[in-house]
Amino acid sequence: MKHSAYRFLAPYGVAVAVTLSAAMLAHPAQAGCSDGPGAAMDWTGCSKERLMLNGRDMSAGIFENSFLSGTGFNDAVLAGANLQRSELVRSSFIGADLSGANLEKSLASRSDFSGASLRGARLVKAEFLRVSFVGADLTDADLSNGDFYRNDFSNAKLSGANMNDAIMPRTVFTGAVMAGANLAGAFLERTHFENVDLSGVVGLEQSQLDQACGDSTTILPAGLTVPKHWPCNEE
Repeated sequence: MKHSAYRFLAPYGVAVAVTLSAAMLAHPAQAGCSDGPGAAMDWTGCSKERLMLNGRDMSAGIFENSFLSGTGFNDAVLAGANLQRSELVRSSFIGADLSGANLEKSLASRSDFSGASLRGARLVKAEFLRVSFVGADLTDADLSNGDFYRNDFSNAKLSGANMNDAIMPRTVFTGAVMAGANLAGAFLERTHFENVDLSGVVGLEQSQLDQACGDSTTILPAGLTVPKHWPCNEE
């Protein structure tokens, strides 16, 4: 797959405001906006920015089209939650349980999912800029067709994750576990794979590898060769 430009082009705040304002007009805020946090809650289209919801049980909660920027969800339980098209700018999900959660088409910038569980989560067509997934568990997660520019997946678990056609320039996977991960068509310009075993990934081609970065600690799939420019020079 050839990518002529990143899809993540507009100034982030403007892009978020325009996109989500239109979405919220199509889906008016529900009466549940006045409800407190809890399991199976419904905050569809609600503005819940800069709240402290650390440690709360909001499993199977509905946050579709909601504004959640600056809100703290550290160690919260959000298993099976619906966060489609939500805004998550500078939100914190450190250690949170987002297993099976749906974050399709959600927007995030400088958010923190370090140590979070996103096993089986859906991040299809999500647009995440400079987001941290350090040490997170994304086993069997679906990140296909998403934009993950300058994200950090260092030491993350990505076994079986689907990154088909994902855009991941300058993203870091150092120390990540990627057995069975699908990288078919992924855009990997200056994407870092130091200390990563890529021998079990699916769909990785030499042309992708030639754009990426690695070193002597990177284990390649059979049939692929180490690019001449490795290790990459720092810019």
